Amino acid sequence: MEFRIDFLILGSGIAGLSLAIKASTLGSVAIVTKKEKSESNTNYAQGGIAAVTDKTDSFEEHISDTLICGAGLCNKDVVDFVVREAPPRIQELIEWGVNFTKSEEPPHLYDLGQEGGHHRRRVLHAKDLTGQEIERALHEKVAALKNVQIYENHIGIDLILQKDDKGQTINCVGAYVLDIQNGEIHTYRAKYTILSTGGAGKVYLITTNPDIATGDGIAMAYRAGAKIANMEFIQFHPTCLFHPEAKAFLISEAVRGEGGILKLKSGETFMDKYHTMKNLAPRDVVAKAIDTEIKKSGDEYVLLDITHRDRDFIINRFPNIYHKCLEYGIDITSQPIPIAPAAHYICGGVAVNHDGKTSIDNLFACGEVSCTGLHGANRLASNSLLEALVFSHRVFTKIAKSFRQTDLSTVLIRPWDPGDSSESDESIVVTNNWDEVRRCMWNYVGIVRSDKRLARAERRIDMIQREINEYYWNYKVTKDLIELRNITMVAKLIIQCARVRKESRGLHYNIDYPDTCDEFNKETILIKE
Repeated sequence: MEFRIDFLILGSGIAGLSLAIKASTLGSVAIVTKKEKSESNTNYAQGGIAAVTDKTDSFEEHISDTLICGAGLCNKDVVDFVVREAPPRIQELIEWGVNFTKSEEPPHLYDLGQEGGHHRRRVLHAKDLTGQEIERALHEKVAALKNVQIYENHIGIDLILQKDDKGQTINCVGAYVLDIQNGEIHTYRAKYTILSTGGAGKVYLITTNPDIATGDGIAMAYRAGAKIANMEFIQFHPTCLFHPEAKAFLISEAVRGEGGILKLKSGETFMDKYHTMKNLAPRDVVAKAIDTEIKKSGDEYVLLDITHRDRDFIINRFPNIYHKCLEYGIDITSQPIPIAPAAHYICGGVAVNHDGKTSIDNLFACGEVSCTGLHGANRLASNSLLEALVFSHRVFTKIAKSFRQTDLSTVLIRPWDPGDSSESDESIVVTNNWDEVRRCMWNYVGIVRSDKRLARAERRIDMIQREINEYYWNYKVTKDLIELRNITMVAKLIIQCARVRKESRGLHYNIDYPDTCDEFNKETILIKE
């Protein structure tokens, strides 16, 4: 079956939904999401959105904090316009029904949190469930729009490209999409295709990301020939709940912002040895410090202690964290929280310009799937939701200027060809390879890397990739097979970028090159041959 729409949006997080609301004023919109519509990285965001909304703060200070955190690789122009365009984007969210936590201390309108790397309180939040509140409001807004259709339990397979007589790509004209529940593959023909598929945390064994974060958009874009940038910069969240029964539950950065202190199991503090901001140091510094201390002590975790704050304050400020930890027998008002780092956010992705346009015409990307230049070598806490908002607006503004000039109705698109593929009875192959990829990346391409570890990882991923490609073309496409193909591709891209960067900078730390080198003060770019 072929669907014809004006906008095909892959992903239902803050980037995709906010764009859909605006794009619906121009034409028809299809949102493809591979689980339920609210299942996204946005929904799991606890901290909030960093923005200058208080008179005691300034754009210049937010810009400075972002640039310092980015370790020399931020695009200064991008940082400048993202920070300055934040207030109207925040106001839009409020008008769409997002309820940020109000301040109880006039003259401040909102309760502003402070997180690692920020020198001011500037993080708007909704308790510690900010992402969930944003998703609620945006979905209610989208549900009222007649020309927006959400396709749940659908997953993109590959982008559809229009090529000239010489086989050169002219532009993107949509995507092939699998209906997961009935196994049918449909063609979505679109004037504009927007990737907002989120991150790739499931490439790693331990992650704060939901199961859907398999790097689908990045892998699809790379296979299509789009430019990919800075994949070596994987942010490991320093404070993930460590408990044998907990599935990588994130302990918000805001806990440190509200006075949480990092300690060894012995009760000794240690962050003063690593950074002048101590417990409020940027994430890359904290993650490496914890990793170092764990390896020195042989312990599996360290502690995050906020018990010195008032009990009622803790419960009111962090109700979600409080109740979740209580489920595992940890009362955070009287007990320190056992924590360890986990893969959290990818600062690289599909390279885009200031308008969110990729290197392929009519293909845009916004949100974590993209590499905009905002984060550089290390993302400043709570800048990600802001980036998604600003760039989804810029994508809309860019498209709106030329919307009526695009007509792809006459482009020949062949329906999906399953070839001689058959039903697979060897699902164990997918399961085993999935587990091997994630363990390989965790062991060899984690917080601390080396040339030997990276080379070993690349050999293993290459072998798995060959096996998957053979399997992929012989059997019918399934969600599990698509995701395995994608995480393996993304793993390979991360390794390739990491091997190119012969230095240590931001989130990339190689013990063979422990210093930062001016020669590598540039993006790492990959394009499929």
